[in-house]
Amino acid sequence: MDTPETLRARVEALEARNTELEAQKRHYQWLAESTTDLISRHARDGTFLYASNAARELLGYEPEELIGVSAYQLFHPADLSDLLNKSPRVYYHNGFYQQTYRFRAKSGRYVWFETTSRTRRDPKTGELIDILSVSRDVGRRIQAEAHRERLAQVVESSSDYVLFVGADQHIFSANEAARRQFSLPRENPHAPLSHVYTAASLEVLEQVVMPAVTRYGSWSGELEMRGRASHLPVLSVVQAHRGRGAEPGHLSLLNHDIRLRKAAEEQARRHQEQIAHANRLATMGELTSNIAHELNQPLGAMANYASGALLQLRTHPEQPAHRLAHPLEQIDQQIQRLAKRLRHIRTFVRKGGTQCRPVALCEVIDAAWSLCQWQYQQARVQFLPVLPNTPVSVSADPVALEQVIVNLLLNALEASRHQHDANRVQLSAEVKEKRQVALHVDDQGPGVPQAQRATIFTAFHSTRAEGLGMGLAISRSLMEAMGGQLSVSESPLFCGARFTATLRSASP
Repeated sequence: MDTPETLRARVEALEARNTELEAQKRHYQWLAESTTDLISRHARDGTFLYASNAARELLGYEPEELIGVSAYQLFHPADLSDLLNKSPRVYYHNGFYQQTYRFRAKSGRYVWFETTSRTRRDPKTGELIDILSVSRDVGRRIQAEAHRERLAQVVESSSDYVLFVGADQHIFSANEAARRQFSLPRENPHAPLSHVYTAASLEVLEQVVMPAVTRYGSWSGELEMRGRASHLPVLSVVQAHRGRGAEPGHLSLLNHDIRLRKAAEEQARRHQEQIAHANRLATMGELTSNIAHELNQPLGAMANYASGALLQLRTHPEQPAHRLAHPLEQIDQQIQRLAKRLRHIRTFVRKGGTQCRPVALCEVIDAAWSLCQWQYQQARVQFLPVLPNTPVSVSADPVALEQVIVNLLLNALEASRHQHDANRVQLSAEVKEKRQVALHVDDQGPGVPQAQRATIFTAFHSTRAEGLGMGLAISRSLMEAMGGQLSVSESPLFCGARFTATLRSASP
């Protein structure tokens, strides 16, 4: 039998145990009431037996308002059907149920809940006692997942070739267009970039793209991919995967097929070349008198020397052959001069693309002037070249630049020839900042009104009744094709206009 002391000790231990249990109960009660998740207990029919204070913040209900209300009444009908029919969306593991569903708040709107539930059963009979649930608002997560799913659907259905590359520079995923174009498997393609990009583009990726993406996070530009029949030009956007959860070194490569754009650009370039060629032919038509003059001079000289040589042979048939050396040398010089002029004319009128290279500016100006010289002499207009003392080279196509200068000189002549006391056209060149060279043509014509300066370079705009209005439009296009500009302003020297052609300097 226990002694009074023993009984007293047992009672004190029991009281201490009850005190500890009560403290733990209050602690757990405090946790339940303080958490932002909704903690609830339900009867077998889903009726609320308890709801924590989070019901107020999450659903707008006071906890007491939910007691006696069946949770199933507040489920979205579609989601309740999933629960009752045990849809695969209702996850079960080791006695825990987890479901994501919509639950109606007091305001009538639905809140996306993720609830983990645990049933309590009588250990002897197995009868359901109650259901304990912990629910949290996952609306933002659901929206983010839906947004990602929509984006994934857009990427998958896009006609662009979308590739996802790991840190090992191998493709680990691709959209349908890329899989079809490059014969990639749907699951785990693990193909190197060399499988889809050309060798030249791989070099650009390694030396330019990857360092830029590492530093700035993205890069865009033109690359070439391996097409089935030929190389495939694409506009590529390379993006680094950054942010929470992103794998280091992972990249997205979006490749847009630009074959149609390239074909259109090539067609436009050929069209521009054809127009420029036609303009050169038209210009040569205007310069016919100059060409005739250039050809007549050496032909006349050759005729004179040949007549003189023949006269000497007839007068002194037995004279030594060296007596004819001088006229023959002069004839040869004139033939060389004539051949040079013909080569220059043929080069000027030939059809070809614009190819920039370093050219001596003075040589191009001299060649252009030689084509216009006869017209200036006939109109009695003086040409004044003002060029730098040191040689200047520019990056240009010599034929295209010569065509521009010829157009500007002929326009300046036409503007000046009908003006009273207009007898000068000046061509000057200056080296500007940022390695730019400006070529100015100043005339003494009526000038270009401010209102016409915006349209003077458009096609078919002409101030002459017989003009086609193509010279300035083609000249500006040629300048832009060479990376330069063509503009018009008021001449600071005369009362007329100043046309300025600006090109990149190629001088050291």
